[in-house]
Amino acid sequence: MDIQDYWEKALKKTEIVRARVSGLDTFAATSLPYILLSESSVNIGDTVVRKGEVVVEKPALILPQASPQFEGFDFKEKLNLREDMLTNFLLVRGVAFPSLKYNNKTYSVDVFEGELGKAVKSYLDKLQKEEDVHTGLIVAPEDCWQFSALIFIGIQVIKSAETDIRRMMNKLRERNN
Repeated sequence: MDIQDYWEKALKKTEIVRARVSGLDTFAATSLPYILLSESSVNIGDTVVRKGEVVVEKPALILPQASPQFEGFDFKEKLNLREDMLTNFLLVRGVAFPSLKYNNKTYSVDVFEGELGKAVKSYLDKLQKEEDVHTGLIVAPEDCWQFSALIFIGIQVIKSAETDIRRMMNKLRERNN
């Protein structure tokens, strides 16, 4: 498969079962933990459980508009895709991330012994019992998890846009007063 096939597959088959309740921090780095569940291609009938987080923060250098930095998504290893190629690929399809740094850290990749539906229920119940409002629960294909994680992050960025604008306007008013 090529990058276009992976992208289309992720768009069609990614499901955000449970989004993060709170938005992104407007003026500080935000950690977006996630649990990504996929049907195992190796152990049929089992579920691959990928736990990680994406830290969204301002880059050390001021970047031009529509120049996000993606780290830790394994695009180079999986698709031999450089970061600038990924950004261009997304831009051509009308997908623009703010010029921030998106650093993915995968903490564990495990196997849940049971079908995907049971894994979703199990992890959803666990998040609810723990009252965890920060961790997203995503169902996605195993071979294009990177794009599914980007879709999750993109949705979180969109959800935060209105609040971010309001916070920036309030900060600007405070400065002017």
